Amino acid sequence: MSDAPHRIAFQGVRGAFSEQAALEWAPGADAVGYDTFEGAFDAAVRGDADYAVLPVENSLAGSINATYDLLTDSVLHVVGERIVRVHHNLLAKPGTRFEDVERVYSHPQALAQCQGYLRRHRFEAVTDFDTAGAAKLLSENGDASGRARAAIASRAAAEAYGLEVLDAHVEDLPYNYTRFFVLGADEAAPGEGPHKTSLVLATKHRPGDLVSCLEEFPKHEVNMTKLESRPRRDKPWSYLFYVDVEGHVGDANVAAALTGLMRKAAFVKYLGSYPAADLVEVE
Repeated sequence: MSDAPHRIAFQGVRGAFSEQAALEWAPGADAVGYDTFEGAFDAAVRGDADYAVLPVENSLAGSINATYDLLTDSVLHVVGERIVRVHHNLLAKPGTRFEDVERVYSHPQALAQCQGYLRRHRFEAVTDFDTAGAAKLLSENGDASGRARAAIASRAAAEAYGLEVLDAHVEDLPYNYTRFFVLGADEAAPGEGPHKTSLVLATKHRPGDLVSCLEEFPKHEVNMTKLESRPRRDKPWSYLFYVDVEGHVGDANVAAALTGLMRKAAFVKYLGSYPAADLVEVE
C-alpha cells in the first residue's frame, strides 16, 4: 500500500466499528460510509473507492455470510485483515437519566450480544440497521411517545453525535471481536511477517471428496485455520467451502497445496493472500 491517502468504503455511518477498522488499517484515509454491504463493495469495484472494508466474522456470532457471498462472484481480492475489539456502550441524549430509559435501539447482532444486560434492566430492545446509525437517529429525533430512548453503539458514535455514555462495556461476554477483510482490485504485494490465504471451493458429489481435497494441506505442511460451508445459491443442496490457511500463495508449500487442490476439487476460487492481522488476547 502506498503512503498516499486512500478512499475506503465501509458499511454504516460515522462511528461504526467498520469505520474504525478502516482507519486503523489505513490511518489518514478518507473513510466513506454506505448504506449496505453491496454499496460499499460496489464502490471498490467501480473505482469510486480504493478499498472496501467489510466484516467477515465475529467471535461470538460467527461468520457474516453477506461478505463471503459478495466475494464469491467478485473480481475484488482480499488484501488485508483487521481485528477490532468491540465494546458496546449505552448512549443517550444529554440529560437523560439511566433509570428513565425504556427503549434501546441497535443492530440485531449488538442487541443479541447485550441480551443479558438488556434483560436485567428490563429494557425493550428495538432493532435498527446499524449501531452507529441508531446513535445518529437518536441524536436527530425525539420520541413522541415520551418514553426515554437509548442506543447501543461505540464510544466513537457517542462523540460523533453528541450523546452521553450512560453505561460502558455493556456486552455480556468479554471476548467480543470482529474480523474485517480489506478488499481491493489488485492483489496485495508480498511483505514481511505472517500471511494468510483465503479461498472458496466446491467438491464433486462423491463420498470422501471433501476429505481428499483437504488432505492437500497437511500433505504440504500447510495449517488450515478456518473451514466453513455455505449453500450454493445456484445449485440447491450443494455447498461451497470457505477456507483460510496460513502462508502466502507465493510460498512453495502453499502453491503446491493449491495446485493439488485444483486437481481434485470441482471448483476453486482464490480470494487473496494478505498480511495476517496481529493476534489479539482476551481481556
